[in-house]
Amino acid sequence: MCGPSGVGKTTLCGHLLDAHPTLKLSVSYTTRSPRGSEKDGVAYHFVTVADFKSMADSDAFAESAEVHGNHYGTSVEVIQAAWEGGHDVLFDIDYQGALQLKARFGDRAVSTLIVPPSMTELENRLRGRNTDGESVVQRRLAAARHELEQFPKFDYLIVNDDLESAKSALDAIYEASRYRTVIQSSRVRSLVSS
Repeated sequence: MCGPSGVGKTTLCGHLLDAHPTLKLSVSYTTRSPRGSEKDGVAYHFVTVADFKSMADSDAFAESAEVHGNHYGTSVEVIQAAWEGGHDVLFDIDYQGALQLKARFGDRAVSTLIVPPSMTELENRLRGRNTDGESVVQRRLAAARHELEQFPKFDYLIVNDDLESAKSALDAIYEASRYRTVIQSSRVRSLVSS
Protein backbone atom coordinates (compact mmCIF):
# COMPACT_ATOMS: atom_id res chain seq x y z
CA MET A 1 0.00 0.00 0.00
CA CYS A 2 1.32 3.40 -0.98
CA GLY A 3 0.18 6.96 -0.66
CA PRO A 4 1.36 10.35 0.51
CA SER A 5 1.64 11.41 4.15
CA GLY A 6 -1.75 12.29 5.58
CA VAL A 7 -3.77 10.11 3.22
CA GLY A 8 -4.73 7.54 5.88
CA LYS A 9 -2.37 4.64 5.15
CA THR A 10 -1.67 3.86 8.81
CA THR A 11 -5.38 3.65 9.62
CA LEU A 12 -6.09 1.54 6.54
CA CYS A 13 -3.15 -0.79 7.20
CA GLY A 14 -4.37 -1.25 10.76
CA HIS A 15 -7.82 -2.15 9.48
CA LEU A 16 -6.48 -4.74 7.04
CA LEU A 17 -4.29 -6.36 9.68
CA ASP A 18 -7.16 -6.51 12.18
CA ALA A 19 -9.65 -7.85 9.63
CA HIS A 20 -7.44 -10.46 7.97
CA PRO A 21 -5.42 -12.80 10.22
CA THR A 22 -3.67 -14.22 7.15
CA LEU A 23 -1.95 -10.87 6.68
CA LYS A 24 1.28 -9.80 8.38
CA LEU A 25 2.93 -6.38 8.29
CA SER A 26 6.37 -6.32 6.74
CA VAL A 27 9.17 -5.47 9.17
CA SER A 28 12.01 -3.74 7.33
CA TYR A 29 15.70 -3.57 8.11
CA THR A 30 17.14 -0.12 8.77
CA THR A 31 20.43 1.49 9.65
CA ARG A 32 18.78 4.27 11.62
CA SER A 33 18.80 4.19 15.41
CA PRO A 34 15.70 3.14 17.35
CA ARG A 35 13.44 6.02 18.37
CA GLY A 36 11.72 6.23 21.72
CA SER A 37 10.50 2.81 22.80
CA GLU A 38 11.03 1.08 19.44
CA LYS A 39 12.16 -2.52 19.88
CA ASP A 40 14.29 -4.48 17.44
CA GLY A 41 12.20 -6.84 15.33
CA VAL A 42 8.89 -5.04 15.95
CA ALA A 43 8.86 -1.78 13.99
CA TYR A 44 12.22 -2.49 12.31
CA HIS A 45 15.21 -4.78 12.41
CA PHE A 46 18.00 -2.36 13.42
CA VAL A 47 21.36 -3.19 11.82
CA THR A 48 24.68 -1.49 11.23
CA VAL A 49 25.53 0.09 7.89
CA ALA A 50 28.11 -2.65 7.31
CA ASP A 51 25.55 -5.39 7.97
CA PHE A 52 23.00 -3.70 5.71
CA LYS A 53 25.52 -3.34 2.88
CA SER A 54 26.55 -6.98 3.30
CA MET A 55 22.91 -8.04 2.99
CA ALA A 56 22.43 -5.80 -0.05
CA ASP A 57 25.57 -7.21 -1.69
CA SER A 58 24.20 -10.74 -1.25
CA ASP A 59 20.86 -9.73 -2.86
CA ALA A 60 19.01 -10.30 0.42
CA PHE A 61 16.56 -7.44 -0.12
CA ALA A 62 13.39 -7.53 -2.22
CA GLU A 63 13.39 -3.75 -2.06
CA SER A 64 15.64 -1.16 -0.51
CA ALA A 65 16.17 2.59 -0.44
CA GLU A 66 18.21 5.29 1.19
CA VAL A 67 16.04 7.90 2.88
CA HIS A 68 17.46 10.92 4.72
CA GLY A 69 20.87 9.23 5.02
CA ASN A 70 19.54 5.94 6.42
CA HIS A 71 19.11 2.65 4.59
CA TYR A 72 15.86 0.67 4.61
CA GLY A 73 15.15 -2.71 3.07
CA THR A 74 12.83 -5.70 3.16
CA SER A 75 14.36 -9.15 3.34
CA VAL A 76 13.39 -11.71 0.70
CA GLU A 77 13.83 -14.39 3.35
CA VAL A 78 11.24 -12.79 5.63
CA ILE A 79 8.72 -12.59 2.78
CA GLN A 80 9.33 -16.20 1.71
CA ALA A 81 9.02 -17.44 5.31
CA ALA A 82 5.68 -15.65 5.68
CA TRP A 83 4.40 -17.20 2.45
CA GLU A 84 5.58 -20.65 3.51
CA GLY A 85 3.75 -20.14 6.81
CA GLY A 86 0.49 -19.42 4.97
CA HIS A 87 0.61 -15.65 5.42
CA ASP A 88 0.50 -12.74 3.03
CA VAL A 89 2.68 -9.69 3.60
CA LEU A 90 1.42 -6.11 3.80
CA PHE A 91 3.82 -3.31 2.94
CA ASP A 92 3.29 0.31 3.93
CA ILE A 93 5.84 1.56 1.45
CA ASP A 94 6.69 4.34 -1.00
CA TYR A 95 6.09 3.93 -4.73
CA GLN A 96 9.75 3.19 -5.49
CA GLY A 97 9.70 0.25 -3.09
CA ALA A 98 6.42 -0.95 -4.59
CA LEU A 99 7.97 -0.92 -8.07
CA GLN A 100 10.95 -2.91 -6.79
CA LEU A 101 8.59 -5.49 -5.28
CA LYS A 102 6.68 -5.74 -8.57
CA ALA A 103 9.97 -6.24 -10.42
CA ARG A 104 11.08 -8.94 -7.97
CA PHE A 105 7.80 -10.85 -7.50
CA GLY A 106 5.82 -10.01 -10.64
CA ASP A 107 2.10 -10.70 -10.36
CA ARG A 108 2.45 -11.99 -6.79
CA ALA A 109 2.84 -8.35 -5.73
CA VAL A 110 -0.38 -6.33 -5.74
CA SER A 111 -0.03 -2.57 -5.47
CA THR A 112 -2.64 -0.11 -4.24
CA LEU A 113 -2.27 3.66 -4.18
CA ILE A 114 -4.31 5.53 -1.59
CA VAL A 115 -5.34 8.92 -2.97
CA PRO A 116 -6.67 11.95 -1.08
CA PRO A 117 -10.03 13.41 -2.13
CA SER A 118 -8.20 16.62 -3.11
CA MET A 119 -4.88 18.34 -2.53
CA THR A 120 -6.71 20.90 -0.38
CA GLU A 121 -8.04 18.12 1.86
CA LEU A 122 -4.58 16.54 2.07
CA GLU A 123 -3.10 19.91 3.09
CA ASN A 124 -5.83 20.30 5.73
CA ARG A 125 -5.05 16.85 7.12
CA LEU A 126 -1.32 17.58 7.26
CA ARG A 127 -1.88 20.92 8.97
CA GLY A 128 -4.45 19.37 11.31
CA ARG A 129 -1.79 17.10 12.77
CA ASN A 130 -0.02 20.14 14.25
CA THR A 131 3.26 18.22 14.16
CA ASP A 132 5.12 19.84 11.25
CA GLY A 133 6.32 23.33 10.46
CA GLU A 134 5.44 25.15 7.26
CA SER A 135 8.53 23.99 5.35
CA VAL A 136 7.81 20.35 6.23
CA VAL A 137 4.16 20.66 5.16
CA GLN A 138 5.23 22.19 1.83
CA ARG A 139 7.83 19.44 1.31
CA ARG A 140 5.21 16.76 2.07
CA LEU A 141 2.76 18.34 -0.40
CA ALA A 142 5.40 18.43 -3.14
CA ALA A 143 6.28 14.79 -2.44
CA ALA A 144 2.56 13.92 -2.51
CA ARG A 145 2.13 15.44 -5.97
CA HIS A 146 5.12 13.48 -7.24
CA GLU A 147 3.88 10.21 -5.73
CA LEU A 148 0.35 10.71 -7.07
CA GLU A 149 1.79 11.29 -10.57
CA GLN A 150 2.94 7.64 -10.42
CA PHE A 151 -0.68 6.38 -10.36
CA PRO A 152 -0.51 4.52 -13.72
CA LYS A 153 2.06 2.13 -12.20
CA PHE A 154 -0.41 0.79 -9.61
CA ASP A 155 -2.84 -2.10 -9.87
CA TYR A 156 -5.52 -0.32 -7.82
CA LEU A 157 -6.41 3.23 -6.80
CA ILE A 158 -8.59 4.07 -3.81
CA VAL A 159 -9.71 7.62 -3.10
CA ASN A 160 -9.91 7.92 0.69
CA ASP A 161 -12.78 10.38 0.85
CA ASP A 162 -14.86 8.09 3.08
CA LEU A 163 -12.97 5.83 5.49
CA GLU A 164 -15.55 3.02 5.57
CA SER A 165 -15.71 2.90 1.76
CA ALA A 166 -11.91 2.84 1.57
CA LYS A 167 -11.80 -0.03 4.08
CA SER A 168 -14.37 -1.98 2.07
CA ALA A 169 -12.46 -1.42 -1.15
CA LEU A 170 -9.23 -2.63 0.46
CA ASP A 171 -10.95 -5.72 1.85
CA ALA A 172 -12.25 -6.54 -1.63
CA ILE A 173 -8.83 -6.03 -3.22
CA TYR A 174 -7.13 -8.21 -0.63
CA GLU A 175 -9.68 -11.02 -0.90
CA ALA A 176 -9.60 -10.97 -4.71
CA SER A 177 -5.79 -10.93 -4.77
CA ARG A 178 -5.69 -14.21 -2.83
CA TYR A 179 -7.47 -15.91 -5.75
CA ARG A 180 -5.23 -14.65 -8.54
CA THR A 181 -4.04 -17.39 -10.86
CA VAL A 182 -0.41 -16.90 -9.85
CA ILE A 183 -1.34 -17.61 -6.21
CA GLN A 184 -3.62 -20.59 -6.83
CA SER A 185 -1.64 -22.19 -9.70
CA SER A 186 0.34 -24.67 -7.57
CA ARG A 187 -2.89 -26.01 -6.05
CA VAL A 188 -4.41 -26.60 -9.49
CA ARG A 189 -1.20 -28.09 -10.85
CA SER A 190 -1.21 -30.67 -8.06
CA LEU A 191 -4.84 -31.51 -8.85
CA VAL A 192 -4.24 -32.13 -12.54
CA SER A 193 -0.99 -34.04 -12.01
CA SER A 194 -2.47 -36.55 -9.54
